[in-house]
Amino acid sequence: MGSRKQQRAQKLKEEKKSKYFAVLRNCPTSPRKMRLVADMVRGEEVNKALDTLKFSSKEASRRMEKLLLSAISNWQNKNEGVRIEDTSLVVKEVFVDQARTLKRLRPAPQGRAHRIRKRSNHITLVLDKAEQTETNTK
Repeated sequence: MGSRKQQRAQKLKEEKKSKYFAVLRNCPTSPRKMRLVADMVRGEEVNKALDTLKFSSKEASRRMEKLLLSAISNWQNKNEGVRIEDTSLVVKEVFVDQARTLKRLRPAPQGRAHRIRKRSNHITLVLDKAEQTETNTK
């Protein structure tokens, strides 16, 4: 590995240590449905995001809520002694990637068959502290 590539990899590794995130792999929900739920919580404050997911009627929101709780737990492990109410954590990024697709066959009339694609996805959720924007009013 070249020296620049190695330095870049080392830098990314150090940045990853300071991030608070959770990853869910091979979630058996289509990525399109999960992205609708991800858009609801992206950029929201953590408590508001939890409330949104808890009272959402979408089935995908249950998995996203569990993932958000896991990310909060990861944050608490790195910041022992700090209460979550005292900090302003926000959902910085949520991205949903397509995972493997299971291909199944469904019998159709006249000896034919239709292909059924059962899609799944990977979800990554990143937490960060809210940016304090100060406005100067005169």
